[in-house]
Amino acid sequence: MLGKTFAASFIAALAVSSVALAQQPQMTRVRGTIEKVDGSVLTVKARDGAELTVRLAAGAPVRTVIRKSLADVKANTFVGITAMPQPDGTQKAVEIHIFPEAMRGTGEGHRPWDLMPNSTMTNANIDSAVTSVEGQKLVLKYKDGEKTFIVPANVEVVEFAPASAADLKPGEKIFVVAAKKLPDGSLEAPGITVGKDGVSPPM
Repeated sequence: MLGKTFAASFIAALAVSSVALAQQPQMTRVRGTIEKVDGSVLTVKARDGAELTVRLAAGAPVRTVIRKSLADVKANTFVGITAMPQPDGTQKAVEIHIFPEAMRGTGEGHRPWDLMPNSTMTNANIDSAVTSVEGQKLVLKYKDGEKTFIVPANVEVVEFAPASAADLKPGEKIFVVAAKKLPDGSLEAPGITVGKDGVSPPM
């Protein structure tokens, strides 16, 4: 069960970093694979092949993701969905990450995303879930509106879970939602998500 301390620290880090990313151009998302670990400093090979130095901020929460299935994606679950806009106004889900109940409301809203060109991210509550001829259909409602998602059967589904610095190992994939660029060219991470047991952060 997700501890209150983990949930509080994660939410605080995500809220601060999300605002900072929107307001400050020196903030950047990091996706890559750990090549080396030296205390709180990670050498990361980014998805574009660049080698990055990522420093964990003091007290930065470490979390992981665990594999889930579409059976876990139910009405009144708070989720984040990466998707691609469709010509009819719906969104086609690429991946779904489930927030534990203690993290309900984290990053709520709909926004552009950079997992792939033109992708979006929507963090919201599932208002309804039905089966359609195209797969599962989810309606997500958030404070400023709602979006309808078509979910293919092979969509990747994960759930956030606590982890520790011991899980930051060479070969594991990581994701940082908003790393701060430091004067020396390195990046400071206010929090980090790391792969574990063969499951990688799909964000």
